[in-house]
Amino acid sequence: MTVKRHCGENDGSRFLVSVTALEALEKEAKEEWGFNEHALIEAAGRSCARVFMEAFRHYFPNHKLAAAIGTGNNGADAMVMLRYWIVSGFLDPASAFLVVSRMPKKKDSGVWVELLASLKKLKVTVTEWDGDEGEAAGRRSDDIFANSDIIIDGISGTGIQGPLKGGAKEMAEAINFHRKKNNSSSHGNLIVSVDIPSGNSDDWKPGMTIVDADITLAIEPLKYCLYNPAARTHAGMILPVRGIFPPELIEQYGQAEILDWSKVRERISKVSPDAYKNQRGTVEIRAGSVGAAGAAHIASRGAQAAGAGLVRLVVDNEIYPILASQSTGIMVAPAEKTPGSSGFQDSRYKPDAILLGPGWGKTAERLPILEYALTQEKKGVPLILDADAIDLAKDKVFHGNVILTPHPGEMSSYCGIDKDELLKGPLPVLLKYAKERNAVILFKGHVITIAAPDGRVGIVDGMKAVLATGGSGDLLAGFCAAIAGRMKKEKNSFDAYTCAAAAAALLIASAGSKGFKARFTDPLELANRAADLAGKAWLKRELFHG
Repeated sequence: MTVKRHCGENDGSRFLVSVTALEALEKEAKEEWGFNEHALIEAAGRSCARVFMEAFRHYFPNHKLAAAIGTGNNGADAMVMLRYWIVSGFLDPASAFLVVSRMPKKKDSGVWVELLASLKKLKVTVTEWDGDEGEAAGRRSDDIFANSDIIIDGISGTGIQGPLKGGAKEMAEAINFHRKKNNSSSHGNLIVSVDIPSGNSDDWKPGMTIVDADITLAIEPLKYCLYNPAARTHAGMILPVRGIFPPELIEQYGQAEILDWSKVRERISKVSPDAYKNQRGTVEIRAGSVGAAGAAHIASRGAQAAGAGLVRLVVDNEIYPILASQSTGIMVAPAEKTPGSSGFQDSRYKPDAILLGPGWGKTAERLPILEYALTQEKKGVPLILDADAIDLAKDKVFHGNVILTPHPGEMSSYCGIDKDELLKGPLPVLLKYAKERNAVILFKGHVITIAAPDGRVGIVDGMKAVLATGGSGDLLAGFCAAIAGRMKKEKNSFDAYTCAAAAAALLIASAGSKGFKARFTDPLELANRAADLAGKAWLKRELFHG
């Protein structure tokens, strides 16, 4: 599977690969591009060292640093980092310590042995891991971890199969034990993993030992296993390390793309200064019920914020007075209660996109509305199904104009797979159902995964605690509907994957705004920030004189 290319975006740094694809990429790099192992390790280690220095220069030169080293390439990368810092004058050898999983044997050779020898020459203290000797032996290597300000994790990399074992497992567990606790004022460590946290792999599952990193220096191409929802939190802050492999080679093996607002926003056309509301699309929203009126309000406000020209919110009679009184700029209408009515009774407002589901409920009276919306979807009208509407449409096959926006619990119900199992590796399941149902699936969570029927996959790295609140999903559904309606109105066509990508990236960018980094918030505040970002991205600049 390869990612469908977007014109003008040949940037290999944006793609993710599996471990299997990485092996093939590295083989081609060596055999056909002339990249030998020594050159790759030297380039990766030096680049990791520079990226870390740029972000955390204040840690040098007055902090103690230890590196936990296995015998693979990640260990070699970590040794290159230490050597670079020492020879560049950033790190005093007396403050650097190397803990190796084992000392080399006489028959050993290669880059790992050579790097170890060079660090010894530089007078770096080298200690063999002695954790298996027990407390009586003093465990000098464990003391080194305990007394270091920074621990570089180079224990294992992508070549691992199965769980960590033996000394590698002991070293990882020791690092985790000494990791700085956010709720503690005592001395702790900054844990920095090279490429991936040791223990992570395509096969990693919760319960298997994995280093809990504060920072991961992720060597591009980035590995998909970093962004598996169950594993993502172990990587901490992910800092991409670029410039090791050619972008063309990375793109060739890419299996998913990282979706970033600064680039994804460019896939959506701008609004002309002479546009009027109908040119920006009419969004029809069916949402809310008694006890869940807020979901309808938030979804409609999300559609406004993302640029819909006209938002029409049709709600149950019981909650109509509430929403009509507080929804400025949104056309709120009561739904018909005639048995069998679709409720789409006003022919003056032909929707360019339809959103069903936020706070809607799953009662039988919703089914005629769903069926009518499906007839419109068959005609090419974009349809966003969120929350309760996803369950109501559980067995439906669509016509390529649908975005489903489930959170893990809703996706678990939709596909019949346990939620925890789904979070271990959702991508195969998402691709399977996207293809079978002919719909784009936007899988919500701290990592957002988007899967399309044609095999396109996008990842939006979230990790925004401010979004862990009721209403953020309703807001996202509104974003999707607004972007979908404008795409349909402007071009008479709809790319559900691009729409979902832009909406998800907009949500994460809004949550990452400066004002939300140290406070809780209401989703409507997020809508206001999203309106600023979307307007700056999609409104053509207007020139004024005087």
